[in-house]
Amino acid sequence: MKKDHTAPEHLSNRLVELCTSSQSVSSLLAENPNLPPGEAWDRLFGSWKDPKPANHDARKENGSGQPEGESEDELRKAAKCGNWGPTQPSELFLKIYYDALCTLEDDPSQGMVSPSLMGSCGVVPLTVISVIPDIARHMANAIVRAEKEVYLATNYWQDSVASKFITDAIRELNRRAGQRGAKIVMKIIYDRGSPKQLLEPHYIVSEKEYTGKNVNVPHPSEIPNIDLQVMNFHTPLMGTFHSKYMVVDRKIGLLQSNNIQDNDNLEMMIHLEGPIVDSLYDVALLSWHKQLDPPLPSHNTPAAQGGLGSWPGGKVLNGEALSGKATSGSAVTANGQLPSHSGNGHVREPGVVDSSEQLKSSNRNRADVVTGPSTTQSALHPLPGQEYSSGNKQPTNHPDLRSNLPNGAPDAAVEGYLAKGTQALPQPRIQDPNPLSDPLPQHNPETPHYDADTAGEVARAQAAVSPRRGETRVQAVARLLNHSTNPGFEGDRALPPDACPPGDEMTPYIAHATQKPVPMALVNRSPYGPPTHRSVATPQNAAWLSALRNAQRSVFIQTPTLNAEPLIPAIRAACERGVDVVCYVCLGYNDAGELLPRQGGHNEMVAHDLYQSLSATARQHLHYFWYVGKDQKRPLVQAMRKRSCHIKLMIVDEHVAIQGNGNQDTQSWFHSQEINVMLDSAEICRAWIDGLRRNQNTHVYGALSKDSGVWVDGEGKEAEGVIGVDPGKFSWAKGFVGAIKRVQGQGGF
Repeated sequence: MKKDHTAPEHLSNRLVELCTSSQSVSSLLAENPNLPPGEAWDRLFGSWKDPKPANHDARKENGSGQPEGESEDELRKAAKCGNWGPTQPSELFLKIYYDALCTLEDDPSQGMVSPSLMGSCGVVPLTVISVIPDIARHMANAIVRAEKEVYLATNYWQDSVASKFITDAIRELNRRAGQRGAKIVMKIIYDRGSPKQLLEPHYIVSEKEYTGKNVNVPHPSEIPNIDLQVMNFHTPLMGTFHSKYMVVDRKIGLLQSNNIQDNDNLEMMIHLEGPIVDSLYDVALLSWHKQLDPPLPSHNTPAAQGGLGSWPGGKVLNGEALSGKATSGSAVTANGQLPSHSGNGHVREPGVVDSSEQLKSSNRNRADVVTGPSTTQSALHPLPGQEYSSGNKQPTNHPDLRSNLPNGAPDAAVEGYLAKGTQALPQPRIQDPNPLSDPLPQHNPETPHYDADTAGEVARAQAAVSPRRGETRVQAVARLLNHSTNPGFEGDRALPPDACPPGDEMTPYIAHATQKPVPMALVNRSPYGPPTHRSVATPQNAAWLSALRNAQRSVFIQTPTLNAEPLIPAIRAACERGVDVVCYVCLGYNDAGELLPRQGGHNEMVAHDLYQSLSATARQHLHYFWYVGKDQKRPLVQAMRKRSCHIKLMIVDEHVAIQGNGNQDTQSWFHSQEINVMLDSAEICRAWIDGLRRNQNTHVYGALSKDSGVWVDGEGKEAEGVIGVDPGKFSWAKGFVGAIKRVQGQGGF
């Protein structure tokens, strides 16, 4: 691709003023909640110069082909462009943030958030790395705890088991709101392809359409205490609304990789609290674009000022918390205890559970299981300073099973990287979260068990992946991974019963012990409809490229598909200068769709070509793996729909991470609206590294040969059903079939 060097090289004073102002779309709607967010944007930024998007990188390059470094003055400018609160961004974080900011010089709308809210801070009380039902369970719990409002955004919504978690929660929220005489405002926005979008990209969905068999959201007559509005949004032709997030009461933000539909994917969600929720709220307003009817009740109660209340004390990251003196929205208190509380900020005594009539007989939110007997240590968290290190984990747990793989075990660099992960949950609570004689029941649509707090959710999730009577841990994992799509599918019988030894068990819910906020920034991209590759200079793309360019030790990437044209040379350059790049990619993910012209090619082709393009030395720094399910010992091609992975995550030097909606593919790089958060925390990153190691067998059995860039088994055979590195002359025909399936919600969005 020919590079366009017209993009700005430095942050202009004009942009710095924009980022440091107090004005945003949110602030205008706080003054006038009936103002359409699109009109608010035009008032603030309509006069900004709007040239055609610049190609490729956001900065010029010097004669050596490497981007020019930022001066200290430029980094100081970048530091001024964020509301960091009591946090102090690292130099690496600021370098990446700087490059993301530079893309706004041409067009601030590329960032899909008001510039003054792009840089912020917050906490991550919980991460979910699991199948869609586990993520839907947390979404459902957040919905039923809502006090005023819920805004739910997803790419594709399909009537399914996954959607039933949500719709049942909407009905339960309606019941609870009725009991307290409240009225809830709820907005749902999705992208289900419709001819109407050719004339109106943002169109309000009729009751008949959203209550129909394809979506099956409750009819207004079923939920009289909820004022619901549904929107279908797509920017023709290629500008997919690929965003997946939820904002509850402007105090909780959930950012995830999954759509609302049933499939076999492993996914990732992070729960956000603090000022960063105001940024996500601003994104929500901009995505809606039209007048909100009725307005969201929290329009004048920012999360940075306490929002509508959350954890004990009723406020999140305000007052002492913003000065770093008090606990934030973490799931642990200052002394390491798990607080027991209701969703409205009132502290509950241990042992008190939700007393609603529906849950009296069935919901066993047993606080004794969560907090244990009267002790000074939380049953789910260590005391401060007592992190449970990875000293007892066994990333090479079964060398006898791996010895017959020609690709061998991960090399020392990958083993060392994974060993840096840390788990905050005490090992005894992972091994035995509840007595086998009295198991904690799983929350399902048919048998609802809504927890009163996140601590209860963590205990319930760990219990669900623990062995039942007569089960091995591998069988328990298979049961969880099968959920609603593959009942009865077995884990690989070649895995021995002790394939998940202590320190290697699956942990779907990861409760973080972080007590203080950390630097965060939204690095998004706006939708781009024309079928060209011109829309490249966006905060999302610039952040990914900058991360690879500025990494000193390692870059970890997990993505379903990796084929974006600007990304490949960035990976190659990082490996050539000695940075270890670890890529976890899903074998065969959306193969057909990626074979369309100008889509970048399918995963096997890209991995093979990348290895072949590296020098012998650099090849040792590229560590490529196909995703392997926790109950498997070989990768399964995604077309089988048995064990796939849809996580989108990048971790840089073990302390800066970018997580969210964006894939490393052509669609996400050039067209779709994507929402991603970048955070600066070694503690969170290391908890994610540990969770990624625990919750899949990718590092054990998925390594590609560094010589060929191909995965083969002990007999030299490639995985069943693969296309191979050469898709053949008529691969484009398969691509058209794949593209149709994508639009129908059957492909790999």
